[in-house]
Amino acid sequence: MANNTKDGGFIANLGKIYGMYTGGFVAFVIVLAILEQLGVSNQVIGYLFVFLTIGVYALIGILSRTAEMGEYYVAGRKVPALYNGMATGSDWMSAASFIGMAGTLYLSGYDGLAFVLGWTGGYLLVSILLAPYLRKFGQFTVPDFLGARYGGNVARFVGVIVLISASFAYVTAQIFGVGIIASRFLGISFEIAVFVGLAGILVCSMLGGMRAVTWTQVAQYIILIIAYLIPVIILSAKVTGVPIPQLMYGQAIEKIQALEPTLGVVKGHTATFANAKGEMNFTDGLNFFALIFCLMVGTAALPHILMRYFTTPSVRDARKSVAWSLFFIFLLYFTAPSYAAFAKLEVYQNVIGTSIDQLPAWVQSWGEIGLVGTCDRPDAAVRYALCQGVTGNNDGILQLSEFRIHTDAIVLATPEIAGLPYVIAGLVAAGGLAAALSTADGLLLAIANALSHDIYYRMIDPHAPTKRRLILSRVLLVGVAIVAAFTAAQKPSTILAMVAWAFSIAASGLFPALVMGIWWKRTSNAGAIAGMIAGYGVCVFYLVMTQFYGMPLWFGVKNISCGLFGIPAAFIVTYVVSLMTPAPSKEMQDFIDSIRIPKGEVKLARAEDAIAH
Repeated sequence: MANNTKDGGFIANLGKIYGMYTGGFVAFVIVLAILEQLGVSNQVIGYLFVFLTIGVYALIGILSRTAEMGEYYVAGRKVPALYNGMATGSDWMSAASFIGMAGTLYLSGYDGLAFVLGWTGGYLLVSILLAPYLRKFGQFTVPDFLGARYGGNVARFVGVIVLISASFAYVTAQIFGVGIIASRFLGISFEIAVFVGLAGILVCSMLGGMRAVTWTQVAQYIILIIAYLIPVIILSAKVTGVPIPQLMYGQAIEKIQALEPTLGVVKGHTATFANAKGEMNFTDGLNFFALIFCLMVGTAALPHILMRYFTTPSVRDARKSVAWSLFFIFLLYFTAPSYAAFAKLEVYQNVIGTSIDQLPAWVQSWGEIGLVGTCDRPDAAVRYALCQGVTGNNDGILQLSEFRIHTDAIVLATPEIAGLPYVIAGLVAAGGLAAALSTADGLLLAIANALSHDIYYRMIDPHAPTKRRLILSRVLLVGVAIVAAFTAAQKPSTILAMVAWAFSIAASGLFPALVMGIWWKRTSNAGAIAGMIAGYGVCVFYLVMTQFYGMPLWFGVKNISCGLFGIPAAFIVTYVVSLMTPAPSKEMQDFIDSIRIPKGEVKLARAEDAIAH
């Protein structure tokens, strides 16, 4: 009772608490700006940003520690819609959104909008098709729903396999992002940096589960959105005189278009569905819309996002949370295209055409960690990893064809590219770190909970005591984190590619079973299980064979959109097998009807076998 009173007081004062936190962070940035003016080194400022922000997250995680099952798995179902929306935005806007998306828009121009459209549109599917109904179901995890709806452990086990596959690819990308930030701003090797970043991830998620992760993610959202907006607002004011980048970046694009012919640009920034030769063809358009489709459907199937809607007090709050989530995500996504435009304009105007000996210091700094390359020198391929296969003319002047910058460097390097004070670069690093850590926390928790709750408790030892289940969850969380860090250290691909793989896998393996389980009562146990296996199998087969074994692309579709083949396969197989097998019981069909009614009590489907059969 005392704990409930304490939590009630905390919930009632959330506005005051996070208002003070925001003010404290702004004051911290101002103090560091003053220290920079007083001559404090960039390295010290970088260390302060990284370690003090991680320290704050760890402190929140420690203060939010819990040994109660409901608190650990679903934050006691007490999170108000506004703050759940903020936490979901933080959970959602991973290193891919914060670090990778603007970089992709920088390099791909119009074609990169597929990520913005797909990820944003996916939340419409979440709000209309899934979130309220899964909340009304009233359990802890997505495999819980699959187990109850489709007759127990086989469906649950297949769901866990898909969940782990998608979440592992996603969390590897987040740790990759942490490694980039830590290696650049702490001056350590990338391979070591990925493990350094694990400390902040584990302290937040291991001690308090969803409760700690929720309140940490709210704090992380505040930092990441401040960090994302400030540099581009400054750039907008510098270039256009108006500090509203979302409305003014059209001027930057006009200047880019004017410079492109003089720099020899073939594929213009605003060219639609253009390939490397600037030509329009069917394959480019197909990949654009295939990616939008896979990202939208994947958004509505990601377990760590759907878990967030289990934490609200009511079904109505779950609906409101989706709306708040969209608003908080919109603030960053609406800004990303302007980030790309202003950063590209700075490079075109102040880097391209510059003498190699007079390039700014950031080129060397980012080149040392393999994210920038100036390929004019004869030894460029040795000095810069990105210059492999690039032939420079060795005239001492950097041409556009001789400049290489990784998509994952654009946002982090923009403050330095624009000549802003180093404290702004440190602020952006802190924001990127917050984005990566918040998503990694949610993903690791989803994986650990699936293993401890859905596999161990539901399938192996239903009588396991609470203490043992929580200990197992924490041990598994640490184990998965270490394996993910080791995988990230191998640099398997770019952040955005790894994240897109996760979306296609989740979309193919989970979305049809979830949607048809709610909206088509005739969906049978065998049909759903066969559909999950088929969709997951087709998607992973295409991804693995094209990425690692050189299999030709089907219809030219890139493997980040492997869900284009997996999703239809899952729907078709689920439908056909369901018609060939017995319909669900009358009790199950009544249960599905009750979930689809907006009002009423939460339906706790605990007697799974009784309902399913």
